Formats: sequence, structure tokens, C-alpha cells
Amino acid sequence: MTTAIKISNLNKSFKHEVILQNVSLEIEQGKITGFIGHNGSGKSVFFKLICGLLLPDTGSIEIFEKKLGKEMDFPEDSGAVIEHPGFLPDKSGFQNLKYLASIRRTITDEQIKKSMIDVGLDPENPKKVKGYSLGMKQRLAIAQAIMEKPKLLILDEPMNGLDKDGVSLIRDLLLKLKSEGVTILLSSHITEDIRVLCDKVYEFENKQPIPVNFNAMI
Repeated sequence: MTTAIKISNLNKSFKHEVILQNVSLEIEQGKITGFIGHNGSGKSVFFKLICGLLLPDTGSIEIFEKKLGKEMDFPEDSGAVIEHPGFLPDKSGFQNLKYLASIRRTITDEQIKKSMIDVGLDPENPKKVKGYSLGMKQRLAIAQAIMEKPKLLILDEPMNGLDKDGVSLIRDLLLKLKSEGVTILLSSHITEDIRVLCDKVYEFENKQPIPVNFNAMI
């Protein structure tokens, strides 16, 4: 097994509430790893720690053999959808992604457009994002996460707001990305997403992600 993410003795609290306690975990490269658990169980906090958006109280996170917070502030070559992404409401979907892409300047307009097409959006549509439905905003969020061809993709409830066709499209897209070697971390309340997509599943219990018997979910 080639390890993409190595987490050692991770702890995180807010004020006097312990969210994650003594979490040690290795996540395999090129696989889809699923995380389930009730609201408030620690999934989003866990993802934010891996993204570098939060700092652990103690413990370490190593991503592709580099320590987060020491050798890098944010994971390199990564894309993420966590909670509600912010977009410029008075700009189109393409204009929003072009603005984000201008930060690193690693992709072309054509690559931006392809990422939109891959999630079922029309890059030529001039509609402003403030007129987007929830599902369209979710598709745009996934497009921004994949457009720079990340090695690591972190998706917190990516199917939120998607209709049946949208869910099917995004599932197929994630499986394609996996076949290309992308490491994907995924949380979902939809058991079918987890069953269809994930190679390994963890459930947050007692402030830790515990391995789930995959066959029991079928």
C-alpha cells in the first residue's frame, strides 16, 4: 500500500469540547475513502484539518510525505469542497472559476471549461451565480475542486442539492478520477454513494474514525 495521508495522534478541541481524540490513520493513495457519521461527529473538522484550514491541538498530518504546518501550510496539488463555497454572485460560473484559476495560473481557459462540462455545466452560460440553483452551485464547487487536476480531492457531502442525473454524473466522474490515480476523501449521508464509490469506509464514533465492515453496508 502506498500511503497518501498519514495522521498521527491527532487531537482537536474547541474551548472545552473535544472533537477529535488520538486519531491515527493512514489513507491509501489512488483510492476513494469514505467517512460517515452523524452531524457534529467531527467529519468536517477532520477534513478542514487535512486541508490546513484548521490547526490541530497536537499530532501531525503528513500528505504525500510532507508535513502539514511545517513543510507546507496547505496540501499541494489538492482540491476541496467543504461546506458552502463562496462565489462572486454577480459573475458567471466561468468568470468565477477563471478568477480562482488566476491565483496559481497553471491552467488554461479550455481546461476551466472542460471541468465545467465534466460536472454538467455550460461554460458559455452567462447566468450569474446568484441565479444558480443549489445543484448548479454544487456542480460549480466540484468543478473548481477538480479543474487544476489535483492529486488529492476532499469532498464533504458533494451530492448535496444534486438531482438523480447529477448524482449519477458525479459518481461516474469520481470513479474516473480514481482510475487516473487521484486520492479521494468523501463524506456522504447517502449510503448508496458510500457503497458505490468507496474502497474503504470509516465511521466517526467516540471522537475517532473507526473502520466499517464494508460488506455490512451492501
